[in-house]
Amino acid sequence: MATAAPHHTARAQADGQDEAAHAAAYEAVFDAAVAADERIEPRDWMPDAYRSTLVRQIAQHAHSEIIGMQPEANWITRAPSLRRKAILMAKVQDEAGHGLYLYSAAETLGTGRDELLDKLHTGRQKYSSIFNYPTLTWADVGAIGWLVDGAAITNQVPLCRCSYGPYARAMVRICKEESFHQRQGYELLLALSRGTPEQHEMAQDAVNRWWWPSLMMFGPPDDESSHSAQSMAWKIKRHSNDELRQRFVDICVPQAESLGLTLPDPDLVWNEERGHHDFGAIDWTEFREVLKGNGPCNEQRITQRRRAHDEGAWVREAAAAYAEKQATRAEPPAGHTDQQSNGTGSPQGDEPAGTADEHAEARA
Repeated sequence: MATAAPHHTARAQADGQDEAAHAAAYEAVFDAAVAADERIEPRDWMPDAYRSTLVRQIAQHAHSEIIGMQPEANWITRAPSLRRKAILMAKVQDEAGHGLYLYSAAETLGTGRDELLDKLHTGRQKYSSIFNYPTLTWADVGAIGWLVDGAAITNQVPLCRCSYGPYARAMVRICKEESFHQRQGYELLLALSRGTPEQHEMAQDAVNRWWWPSLMMFGPPDDESSHSAQSMAWKIKRHSNDELRQRFVDICVPQAESLGLTLPDPDLVWNEERGHHDFGAIDWTEFREVLKGNGPCNEQRITQRRRAHDEGAWVREAAAAYAEKQATRAEPPAGHTDQQSNGTGSPQGDEPAGTADEHAEARA
């Protein structure tokens, strides 16, 4: 027995070395697939850190979609015309669908939807800070469509080439619908801008309030972002926060001119040398405060979300009961087989087509 301990130790070391070798081989295959711009699918091996990064990002994206329904849904009953109401209802409905696509994508990573929603409701997972600002006037609906959804498109179109397959495929449809959202917002602001002086002033006020929070949507500066570099290395993201923010500013400047509205930044100017617009400093203190829960509507948004979840419990329970009932009906009775005799020696599956009387005559 004196040699047993060294023997077991050697075997354990060998097993550990084999496991490490296997893990290294899997990681090499994963790295090669990412480098070759191939898609990583749910059944493929992936590093734990890659999986957890995806869960964090997709969950935050999904939470943002369903929380983001609230600011605009506030105006459905007060839309100025039936046409505007129908457009806004369709847009809010789209956002709910986006949340479902994204929660489904997160579930392919082994996390449950109930778990993600619980983390949202208890403050353990975040959503986009932009939705913690109030919609004070009808023009805010247009500003959200033009600026907030415009920023979302700038940020999300590259995600259609995300290295994780289910997330990338979900983003293809989401981006198509977000394009409609951005266009309706632009068209709404254009109508207000070309309307009465009071309507023009209302549109300008909305742009003034939503411009800076929209720039914050891209996240903190690159040198302060704790996730951006690794996400780009894994090709979850394709561009840095600052690159996307700059692209958004360059897109918005000529659009604002076409709208006849002014972006509220006195430092906004074209830089010929850089080939981009320079813009003023963002108030990152405000950004951090809103993330901490100290924004104008943080408590209102999450309280309403919890209430909606609780009030919808009976719907989820009814849907689950219906699905269970349908599954039970689909199961064959105990002892039943496809080749069970029909009394004539032939399988029931071979029963000829026709009425019961025709069958009886044939047997007679």
